[in-house]
Amino acid sequence: MFTIGDLIIYSGHGICIIDDICEITISGTSRLYYELHPLENPQKLAIKVPVDNDKVMMLEMIKKDEASRILDSFSLPGIPWNDHPNLRYQLFSKSINSGDRMEIAKVINTIMRKKLAYKKEEKKLYEQDRKLMETTKNILFKELALALDSSFEEINALVLNKINS
Repeated sequence: MFTIGDLIIYSGHGICIIDDICEITISGTSRLYYELHPLENPQKLAIKVPVDNDKVMMLEMIKKDEASRILDSFSLPGIPWNDHPNLRYQLFSKSINSGDRMEIAKVINTIMRKKLAYKKEEKKLYEQDRKLMETTKNILFKELALALDSSFEEINALVLNKINS
């Protein structure tokens, strides 16, 4: 169970802070709920998630040593590229939805490398791949930045440097 003040990763919302744990009664049934606010937009969005809901992915923030290993992984090739867009999207989504940051980094790594290769050929990345990469990269790189006391921009520059080396 998380506690008030914990930073977590909550699905597509990214890094959130747990502001409160409260009991809410709906249709005569009382349950404990986490009240979350995304760090990006704390005033505009409040999220309430049942504490005992195992269908909702809420992940602990990674630690510095794991963040360093993930960052280093961008020096290596990612995962194999599948030429069938729908199958590729399914495979990439499965890795991302696992919550395993190293697997997520491999997906981002692969798409970033493909984007650079396409750019040299004056081609564009498939829109579905671009959106998946941008959304996932935004969350992971911000988490890495927080763990490594850095910024999104610095993490992005380090990753690009590792990929281009």
